[in-house]
Amino acid sequence: MGKKLLLDYGSGGLASHRLVAEVFFKHLKNPILARMDDAAVLKLSGPVAVSTDSFTVDPLFFPGGDIGSLAVHGTVNDVAMMGARPLYLTCGFILEEGFDLDDLERIVASMAAAAKKAKVKVVAGDTKVVPRGAVDKIFINTTGIGEVIASPAPSGHSARAGDVVIISGNLGDHGLTVLSCRQGLSFEAPVKSDCASLNHLVEKLVTGVDTVHVLRDPTRGGLATTLNEIAQQSNVGIVLEEDTIPVDPVVASGCEILGLDPLYLANEGKLICIVPAKQMHKALEIMKRDPLGRKARVIGSVTSDHAGKVVMRTGLGGHRMLGMLEGEQLPRIC
Repeated sequence: MGKKLLLDYGSGGLASHRLVAEVFFKHLKNPILARMDDAAVLKLSGPVAVSTDSFTVDPLFFPGGDIGSLAVHGTVNDVAMMGARPLYLTCGFILEEGFDLDDLERIVASMAAAAKKAKVKVVAGDTKVVPRGAVDKIFINTTGIGEVIASPAPSGHSARAGDVVIISGNLGDHGLTVLSCRQGLSFEAPVKSDCASLNHLVEKLVTGVDTVHVLRDPTRGGLATTLNEIAQQSNVGIVLEEDTIPVDPVVASGCEILGLDPLYLANEGKLICIVPAKQMHKALEIMKRDPLGRKARVIGSVTSDHAGKVVMRTGLGGHRMLGMLEGEQLPRIC
């Protein structure tokens, strides 16, 4: 194989088979994928959670991850937020003619490493090679499938007045990292994406806490937008305490310089957990024992007042209404 993708690699012929064998199977092969049938036959029992997502991040590689690991983490997390144990992924690749094969292999190897750590298998896939300019280097679509292990499954419709809102760690790391790479910015200290699969932490939560009402990962639109979605789905109000919201000082400083609000920046390794107040200490204990939740803290509460709205109580004692993100703060973020 040459060092650049040719249109022939998407023809379905010998070149396509070489690409699959020498790049994708080399890293992602497992007994189910190796059958090379038109579809995978999977064994599942009980309720199933399914999610699909597409990834077009720019740049493709950034501190803490790349488009490959991001595709795995993002889809694994979406399935996990339903109180499910992710088991399988499918992956579709739209590749631009001329794309560097070394970069492609680096991306696929990163996906394989992320899938192994998350304990999921890639069981089906597809590649298409399109002419130069039809896409920007590489787009990846992934679908995740998992068995629901929580009963009832957490849902954005299940927040109740009296619940507490917990965040698993610092906000805005991913968004600022991608922006700084894209624009060639540097700060007083390096920033790094929080890109990670949260399914093992979620499994500990849903099996260790009696009632978990909501689990969500605040990706595009950030914490503020995600909480607005939950408030509207559940027809409740949410009150945040500004002084409790964790933001790394470097990220806070970078946002101040650039005029960004970390509450609206994308995260790729954080989760929102909403539980009844009586379950708060147990949830925090479980989260803090996990490396991905060691900075977890309570940041607010659910109320029956101002249904469908999110309000933040500021450090000065005032109140600020947090709406959904309007416009595209950072395009091509995931």
